[in-house]
Amino acid sequence: MKGQLVSKVVIPAAGLGTRFLPMTKAQPKEMLPVVDKPVIQYVVEEAVASGIDDILIITGRGKRAIEDHFDRSFELEYRLKESGNLELHSETEELSQLAEIHYIRQKEPKGLGHAILCAERHCNGEPFAVLLGDTITVPYPGEKPCTEQMLEAFAECNSSIIAIEEVRMEKIQDYGIIDGTAVRSGLYKINSIVEKPKPAEAPSNLASIGRYVLTPDIFDILHGTQPGYGGEIQLTDAIQQLPAKMGLVTRCTRYDIGDKLGWLKANLEFCLEREEFNDEILGFLTSLQTKKRVKHLKK
Repeated sequence: MKGQLVSKVVIPAAGLGTRFLPMTKAQPKEMLPVVDKPVIQYVVEEAVASGIDDILIITGRGKRAIEDHFDRSFELEYRLKESGNLELHSETEELSQLAEIHYIRQKEPKGLGHAILCAERHCNGEPFAVLLGDTITVPYPGEKPCTEQMLEAFAECNSSIIAIEEVRMEKIQDYGIIDGTAVRSGLYKINSIVEKPKPAEAPSNLASIGRYVLTPDIFDILHGTQPGYGGEIQLTDAIQQLPAKMGLVTRCTRYDIGDKLGWLKANLEFCLEREEFNDEILGFLTSLQTKKRVKHLKK
């Protein structure tokens, strides 16, 4: 495996999206928009920008909208072209050519570890990257995409790489948390990792943030992994058994789209970064703050 390149990305997108109900009753949470693109498009674009365009999306029942989004839409393309909207026509056409995307269904919601097991045949004994479909990353100015940073760390360390960052104490119970030994700035040898511990029992505040580069031996481990937290097969429990694993603090900003508040915050931040929206959104937020003060004074 030494020196082997990573050429495949797995995107688990089979979850039920219960934290977004009723919004996700009839649409996948991965298709929720952040400004003008669904979350999963940002994830696919990250993979492509990192040099990987062989992508397997793990879907589930009711997730056909994901496949339709990345497929050709001949009627739409025709109407855009005929109406002279060439910019949107080109953007829509290019979307269907963005990557070589494959799909497989996770037939039962048995957890993230089980979803990764569905990718075993596609990965064909090769190392692979995992990008969770409810997390968007944006590299710091001048830096490479998050996944590309991890691929470089994988080539350096020749072991599985888990993207990590410091989280607030009250958020620890939402993540897999590592116990690590610093090797150099931003790189940790992972001694152990535990899924969603209570803050008082957590080994640190360094959390796994939904980006992984995994060696293929993870599949043998997953086959023997018993249901853990929440009665599901947890990827974290399998990673704990990997003989070698490293944690990388990536040089990027992470947007957690896993719940309603995170999704709303991401939309606001992305709007503020767009020139066509920036001034009006800032003005609107300022007016809301003014109204809030006025209401408070009237009480």
